[in-house]
Order: sequence, then C-alpha cells, then structure tokens
Amino acid sequence: MNHSTGLLVVLALGLCGCTGADFKGGNNSSGDSAENSSRSHHSGGSTSQVMGSVDIDAGEHAGDVSTVNGGIHIGENAVVGKVETVNGGITVEQHATAGDVETVNGGIKVKDGAGISGTVQTVNGSLSIADGADVKGELTNVNGSIGVAAAHVGGDISTVTGDIRIGPNAHVDGGIHVEKNNSWFHMGSDIPKVVIAPGSVVKGTLRFDREVHLYVSDHATIGAVVGATVNKFSGDEPST
Repeated sequence: MNHSTGLLVVLALGLCGCTGADFKGGNNSSGDSAENSSRSHHSGGSTSQVMGSVDIDAGEHAGDVSTVNGGIHIGENAVVGKVETVNGGITVEQHATAGDVETVNGGIKVKDGAGISGTVQTVNGSLSIADGADVKGELTNVNGSIGVAAAHVGGDISTVTGDIRIGPNAHVDGGIHVEKNNSWFHMGSDIPKVVIAPGSVVKGTLRFDREVHLYVSDHATIGAVVGATVNKFSGDEPST
C-alpha cells in the first residue's frame, strides 16, 4: 500500500532509531540504563519507551503514547494523543479518545463508543472497529482482516490481502480500496472477501485492483464499483 506503508516505515525507522537516552530524556549511567530501558518516560504529558507494553489507566488524560516492542492499552474514557508502536497490538477501550493510532506488526481494536480523530493503520494485523466508534480518518492495512460494526469511518478503507466486513449498520463516508499486491513475495494467496452488510452505507467508490468476492446486501447503499462484480444477497449473511 503505497501511502500507508510509507508512513508506517517512517514510524518504524523513527522509533527504532531512538536510543534509550532519547526516550528517557537524558543519558544514564551504564548501571541503570538496562533497568530503565523498559520504563515509560512522561514528558509534557507524553508517554514513551523502548521495551515493554504501555497501559494508560481508565479516565487518564495523557499526551502521545509510544513504544517500540510492546502493545499499548488505552483504558476506558481515557484521553490521549497519537498512539504508536512497532511490534505490538493496540486496544482503545470504550469511550476513550485518541489521535492517530498506528502499529507495524499487530492488530488494532477500537472498542464501543471510542473516538479516533486521525487514522487507524497497521501493516500486518487486523483492524476491528466496534459499535458506536467514530474514526475520522482512514482505516488501512496490508495483511489482515478489517471489520467495522455499527460505527462511523470518515475516510477510506484500504487493504491488500485482507477480508473486509462493513456493518451491519455501518456508515463509511469514504470508499473501499483493495490494492494490487506489488510486493516481491505473496502475503496471502486467498481471494479477499468483501461484505457490505444490511443497513450499511459506503458513500465513496469501491475500487478493486485485484480479484475479490464482493457481496452487498439488498438493504445496503454503496457508491460506484470499479473492478469487481456485485453479488447481491438478502438476509443477514451471503450464502457462500
């Protein structure tokens, strides 16, 4: 994925290029540097570290949150800025709010009623957006499924190899893009399955640069379709 992969590569290089001193705000003696390398550092409300997971407590207000090797958990009703890691998953709990949410190797879960003001993106991992969540920007990955429940997505939804399920009762202001796999190795040989479930609306263009199985409910509304044949279905699920 040209646009999203470039951003995530910059993220990986930027975070991995930081030393312990960069994250801890100063040089430490060799005696305590190993011990402190796994601890988070709070600077101007931000939380960053190199090794280990980060857990933001429920209701806490923080700035940007980052780590290199570890997952990130944002508690219920917490308010944070940008959330990023390289190797690890990210969970944004119910009614929490965050800016961009990014990882390279790991899935991302945005729980019920959570609000994301930016994009939600990974390279290798699934994306799950729960009921009532609001993502203002794009949802994008390369390898992994994408699921949007009864939630709102303001931007496009894009993948290379992943299945996509929209709804029931989801609202996507952008479109859907399944991109051609231009990598020198294949990250998945199966044909992606795209399902637009009942009550869902996808306003933008559904563009497919590779073969997909596209199923659209007769109670869903979609924009123009390029590169695929629409298979209409009745009921809750397509009969495949």
